[in-house]
Amino acid sequence: MSSLRPRALAATAGIALSALALAGCVAKADTAAGGSLSVAADDSSCAVSTDTAASGTVTFEVENSSSKVNEFYLLASDGLRIVGEVENIAPGASRTLTVVAQPGDYFTVCKPGMIGDGVGKTAFTVTGDAVAATGDDAEQMTQAVDLYAAFVKEQVSQLVPQVQAFVDAYESGDDETARSLFASTRVSYERIEPIAEALGDLDPRIDYREVDAVAEGLDWTGFHRIEKDLWVPAKDALNSDDVTPAWQDWNPSTTEERKSFGDQLVTDIQELYDYVHSDDFSSTLEAQGVASLSNGAIALLDEVATGKISGEEDWWSHTDLSDFAANVEGSKMAFSLVQDYAATKGDDAKKLVSEIADGYANLESALATYGSLDEGFVSYLELTDADRKTLTDEVNALAEPLSQLTSTILE
Repeated sequence: MSSLRPRALAATAGIALSALALAGCVAKADTAAGGSLSVAADDSSCAVSTDTAASGTVTFEVENSSSKVNEFYLLASDGLRIVGEVENIAPGASRTLTVVAQPGDYFTVCKPGMIGDGVGKTAFTVTGDAVAATGDDAEQMTQAVDLYAAFVKEQVSQLVPQVQAFVDAYESGDDETARSLFASTRVSYERIEPIAEALGDLDPRIDYREVDAVAEGLDWTGFHRIEKDLWVPAKDALNSDDVTPAWQDWNPSTTEERKSFGDQLVTDIQELYDYVHSDDFSSTLEAQGVASLSNGAIALLDEVATGKISGEEDWWSHTDLSDFAANVEGSKMAFSLVQDYAATKGDDAKKLVSEIADGYANLESALATYGSLDEGFVSYLELTDADRKTLTDEVNALAEPLSQLTSTILE
């Protein structure tokens, strides 16, 4: 979270391209008969009756023999974007997922307990001809919002066990393990951060930096409180405002304090999980409509511009580039869900969409110079002034056309 910036009002996050065309915005008459596939889901596996299907309407009949409530996902080739999902499959129950799938490579996976990375992740291929996107505006926009909601739930379901593992290491004094988990644990949160920001004081409890909490008169808790314990600053260090001494009104946490801060973070992440699985979340997204996606894409890029690019976010660990990449992924997902629709608004809109897509590609290419979310990034301290300028220029080049996206969609 950047210092003292206005709260983002829109909800967004994720990563992908052309999700609308993948999951249902087509006329029934234009789809091929992909047939019905069976899925046997249990505690440790997710067996689909075949690993290939013809493009068009594809139906998965999911039978849950797990001892837990289960979910089934069809994921895009990046293994992250949700093409279709069916959730809340009770033990012994069956549910159906129907999607309109375009030719390409996918993955199937089940998630017993509805948390974690899931089980039985398997490659799935769709063959045949592309299915032309049709359907009225309302159908396409509803589909975009539904896919976004599914993505958010998926990210938070991964975040819950990741935070628990991170907190377990921190509370037990295993600082080496906790430090190794810090950046990767934050990724799912950074992809969907505006969701927590919309919930009053939840994001401040989870992700405020010390200078922000002090400025607003709040108790300082969350990721960055723990971060400072894990990377204890030098006695003469300054906080991220470059003014306040790092040890002013602060000391490394005692064992009891570590347990308090760790338990609070687990509780706050669980509150986020409960919210995104509630009717309130669904109704809020529905009320905000598709503009929340485009505005969210802008808000997440603003996160990069106002905090990550300056190195202020992860002041003690210097893992800012990981947060940077996650914010960009979240912004790109929000854009991807509306780009096809935006491009239907005329030649100027089509040009704008192309410019935005190029902007993401250029920014991702520049960021890849310093690492990846899978392999890790270099410390922010290793960036030169020229490196920071290059990244800043790419962020600014994307931000300008992206700022026009919402007005284009609403024309």
